[in-house]
Amino acid sequence: MISEAPETYRPPAGPHTPTRPGPGGRRRAAKVSRAAAAWPYLLVLPTVVGTAYLLLYPLLRNVVISFQHFRTGELIRGGAAFVGLENYQDVLGSPEFWTVVRRTLAWTAVNVVLIMVISTLTALMIARLGRRMRLAVMSALVLTWATPVLAATTIFQWLFQSRLGVVNWLLVTAGFDSFDGYSWFADGDSTFAILVLLVVWQSVPFAALTLYAGLTTIPAELYESARIDGAGSWQVFRGVTFPMLRSLFGLITSLQVIWVFKCFAQIWAISQGGPDDATTTLPVYAFQVAQSLHRYDLGSAISTLTVLILLAVLVVHLRRMYSREGEEL
Repeated sequence: MISEAPETYRPPAGPHTPTRPGPGGRRRAAKVSRAAAAWPYLLVLPTVVGTAYLLLYPLLRNVVISFQHFRTGELIRGGAAFVGLENYQDVLGSPEFWTVVRRTLAWTAVNVVLIMVISTLTALMIARLGRRMRLAVMSALVLTWATPVLAATTIFQWLFQSRLGVVNWLLVTAGFDSFDGYSWFADGDSTFAILVLLVVWQSVPFAALTLYAGLTTIPAELYESARIDGAGSWQVFRGVTFPMLRSLFGLITSLQVIWVFKCFAQIWAISQGGPDDATTTLPVYAFQVAQSLHRYDLGSAISTLTVLILLAVLVVHLRRMYSREGEEL
């Protein structure tokens, strides 16, 4: 007689005994998992939509207008007709446009070089200061950086005012009587220099504080080894500091190129591109053409070309930076 195999003992299911979910439970778990995975994207979605509306839509609209015949009549009643590349042909065939391009490139180069040199020296100085002086200098830089653009522009207008300006008063007090009542904003070169001084003054704090933050990440052992080998200050910077922060220098330079190239508010508030167009850069030129001549189509074409020129400058800069990093590796 064959005996039956005893049944396997199964303990009764209790409140803490795990059970395998059925088909309905698995579907609910999958839905919960998908909802959890989508939740971060839903949180970011309003920011992405707002950014696209505020940045991408104006850019696309500007490009569309640059291919249309868009004057005051079209602005009021609509119905702008497409004219193809006619606006770009008019702009690129104008000698004035290329004069403004050269001036804008010179304006950008002068400002960016001064900003990076002064910011680097300032960051190195902060790293050598004591705790209290470091805090005071950094606080002053933050306050300078936080000053609104138009407020800082108004201050510079007061400083260089011909009759009651502080700069003329200091120069006359120092014995330079020729600056008594001197009008700084009547001369193109002096106006250009004042604008450079203003933009550099506003831009140095961000670059200097960012570079100082980068300096704090460099191991002190590298500096000690360089000094033991007899390296001087310049050799330490060239052999240790700059190679370690090359990417950071490249990033800050790129940001400053963008900031200076598209600078508009300071120039328009002080000189509106004058005198004699000495301070007219591409953003100012586009605004003058669009608002003064009511040629919104040409203004849009100039703005689009401005973006393309800026992108070309940045591409050349970034390619050079990464090629140098590749050579070192």
